Amino acid sequence: MSPTPRRISTSTAVLPADGRRQNLSLVLQTLRRLGPTSRAQLAREVGVTKVTMSDLVAELIGEGRVRDVGTAEQAGPGKPATLVDLDRSGLLTLAVDLSVPARLQAAVVDVTGTVLHREERAAAVDAGQGRGLDPAVVVELVRSVLATAQHPVLGIGIGTPGLVAPDGTVRTAPNLGWTDVALRELVAEATGVPVLVTNDSDAATQAELSTSPASQDMVLVQVGRGVGCGVVSGGRLVRGAHHAAGEIGHVTVGTDGGETCSCGRAGCLETWLSVPRLRAALDAGDDPAAADSVAEVGGHRLAVALAPLVAALDLSEVVLAGPAALLEPVVPVVARSLADRLLPSLDTPLTVRLATSPEDIVLRGAAALVLWDRLGVV
Repeated sequence: MSPTPRRISTSTAVLPADGRRQNLSLVLQTLRRLGPTSRAQLAREVGVTKVTMSDLVAELIGEGRVRDVGTAEQAGPGKPATLVDLDRSGLLTLAVDLSVPARLQAAVVDVTGTVLHREERAAAVDAGQGRGLDPAVVVELVRSVLATAQHPVLGIGIGTPGLVAPDGTVRTAPNLGWTDVALRELVAEATGVPVLVTNDSDAATQAELSTSPASQDMVLVQVGRGVGCGVVSGGRLVRGAHHAAGEIGHVTVGTDGGETCSCGRAGCLETWLSVPRLRAALDAGDDPAAADSVAEVGGHRLAVALAPLVAALDLSEVVLAGPAALLEPVVPVVARSLADRLLPSLDTPLTVRLATSPEDIVLRGAAALVLWDRLGVV
């Protein structure tokens, strides 16, 4: 299944009788934010007594989530405070990115989002010719990377193109040639580890939320071989009635036809805007106007698809995630085309920008989803 992370305020703690696990999550979130911290400061941050905090920390130490890391520098008289911190060696996740079949990735990731070990596989996928991605390739990649982890992983997070059902089945992923692939079940049976499967754009959006906590109402557009987006309203990912919110890549934009898409229709958004299309135009270095034209047309079509969404949800940011060199020329086109289609904001204008940290954005987001599901840490 795909959990929906939410931001937990560290200013309000609930009663231990009905919220001990939430308080434990608050401790972990606070340590992730502050680093080595004394029990007394943790008690102030979380909003519990020092006695309760000592009990919570003791439980987390027993679970291997937290460890003592020495004493604080002493500025005055009295016994120096003992500091505790996350036991990063025991908070590992395995993250998988299937957004680019030519570069399937899996990595062991620590609680800070740092990649400790990475492996890649290339898969020849041609959905139009009936050659889809063999799920066995994904299983083999996961098992190979899992064998390198120095400590047990909390879980496996997989970001994949397409529509993902709550049970982790990929209902349809045209770019992978998949229909009703029980991915969560396949990987869980092969590894014996808890598995979460989510759309790759939703994973990327969660990673952006982790690095840009002030972004409460935005749409993140993940541009790769295809195009998808994650929608955030009020600080929460929007899933939709069929868990298909953000599937804009196969929306037909315009009435003038276009190239045939991998889904079989003509004129889908991703036939106008994708990394292969942008890169091919950029590589045609003898004709700079061609690259500008592709960025102009692709950015315009993207704005056409996004304008109703931005207006309906009153979003404040449009974020483009993908290769920065390819997407930089697209940003001003999207901004201009959206401005032509939307009422001006009464307060602050709509922001169109590149993702804060696009590198490994799907991997980091998939890992973050595991941390939320297993520990309640955002």
